Amino acid sequence: MLEVSALDVNIGPTPILRGVALSVPKGTMCGLIGRNGAGKTTFLRAIMGALSAEAGQAKFEDEDLLAAQPHKRAHLGIGFMPEDRRLVPALTSEENILVPVWATDMADWQQRLDWIYEIMPEVAEFRSRGAMELSGGQQKFVAFARALMIGTKLLLLDEPSEGIAPVFAQRMSEIMKKLKDEGESVLVAESNDKHVAGLLDRTFVIERGSIVAG
Repeated sequence: MLEVSALDVNIGPTPILRGVALSVPKGTMCGLIGRNGAGKTTFLRAIMGALSAEAGQAKFEDEDLLAAQPHKRAHLGIGFMPEDRRLVPALTSEENILVPVWATDMADWQQRLDWIYEIMPEVAEFRSRGAMELSGGQQKFVAFARALMIGTKLLLLDEPSEGIAPVFAQRMSEIMKKLKDEGESVLVAESNDKHVAGLLDRTFVIERGSIVAG
């Protein structure tokens, strides 16, 4: 489904990724594991078009991602959960989840939203609350739900367990288990695989911008 090869990414004059290659087959849950600063976020941002690639290939199904305009990548069914959540403060939790629906004119969104609330009932409970009224863990859940909303084919998760209480991290793992059971395609980036090791079909270890195992 996602096939990346020889990907180079710089930030300014500084090389960050060099020759990164990995694949996420359809219906699998894969991990991108590496310490802070290893290049995980840079990789995910390059896939979503927030950073430009210097070289390499990234293909999603039959689409050349590196040639696609960044705002069009969500239209392909790719959902991205950034580490820092990036919620819109003026919107409610549910409105934040629906942002990609408005941006892409997504059809059948109500059915998708109902499914999300089924597997994440806690989010349904605070759907009407303002985004900034929520705790950090609750905000992570909303960002997760927003990525799920548009990620009908592939879900990219950046440090979903980072910076939240252990009870929230454990719940996040339970939700991911449900996604795995339902055959969702997921690439999750984490500093370590403590919360996801038992879920991963394949693990890619990244160090200093290169895949060293996987």
